[in-house]
Amino acid sequence: MNRRDTVLALLALAAPFALAQKPGQLPRIGLLWIHDAGNTSYLDAFRDGMRAQGYLDGKNVRIDDRFLVDRYEALAAAAARLTAEKVDVIVTYGTTAAQAARKATSHIPIVMVSSGDPVRSGVAASLARPGGNVTGFTSLSQDLSAKRLQILSEMLPSARRVAVLLSPLSQSEVDSLRILETTARTLNLELRAVEIRAPSELESAIAGIAGLNADASLVVGSSLFVAHRGRIATAFAKMRMPVIYGSQAFSEVGGLAVYGADIMTNFRRIAVYVDKILKGAKPADLPIEQPTRVELVINLKTAKALGIKIPQAVLVRADRVIE
Repeated sequence: MNRRDTVLALLALAAPFALAQKPGQLPRIGLLWIHDAGNTSYLDAFRDGMRAQGYLDGKNVRIDDRFLVDRYEALAAAAARLTAEKVDVIVTYGTTAAQAARKATSHIPIVMVSSGDPVRSGVAASLARPGGNVTGFTSLSQDLSAKRLQILSEMLPSARRVAVLLSPLSQSEVDSLRILETTARTLNLELRAVEIRAPSELESAIAGIAGLNADASLVVGSSLFVAHRGRIATAFAKMRMPVIYGSQAFSEVGGLAVYGADIMTNFRRIAVYVDKILKGAKPADLPIEQPTRVELVINLKTAKALGIKIPQAVLVRADRVIE
């Protein structure tokens, strides 16, 4: 191989990173998920993770949060703008955001902080070999839905009717409802779907559960609901309604019970994937990680306020009990 061929071969190996870093420009990380401007904990966690990998925003990387949105309908347009601006990596949170990004581009690397089933949702060929431009973490939120309903039934053995909070604008949440309906039949439970299409509907929709004669509620895993977790927990507390949630974030705001993966940790850890991609790795070759730990958290303070005694059989299985 002559000198010219050697140089060309080296450039080809470095192409993913070389193309991303334009002369005089820092690599740009575009963020895409549903966000509440009043709560920046996930954004801060991602920045912390990037710092741990040696990246300082404005110094050797640019983290662009201008594309965070407040509702599902805005995700597709935001993903299109990210693609048009040719960011180097897109970081998503939630299945619907990952789908929007994947639909907008098949070339820009997409790294998921969390999603439902990326194979079922069509953003990856498999977990071991994603095969396209998407990698990251899956929370398996849909697959955990059945377990949440089982736990709720054990916590409240006299419950017969359960309200399920979801958004029909998220296919993964609709799929979760189908799984819950199948599980409910085996548990002799009756479900009532309560649909939320926009953040402005949260309080009124939750208040409307009172008219359903529900004994308890289940909030599906949802980036929309996580963004507005404080409002949701407060609305249910006013109703004195026992609720099980799908995100650990609800344990921070007094949720009675939570069963799910620790997404906050994922926001920090995802920086490892971003770092690998900026250094030339291809998303197709980076396996999608499943949660290594799914935690059950029980809040006894909330249980006491609701006048509920949690069965000992449930408490002994809890990974964390808040007293």
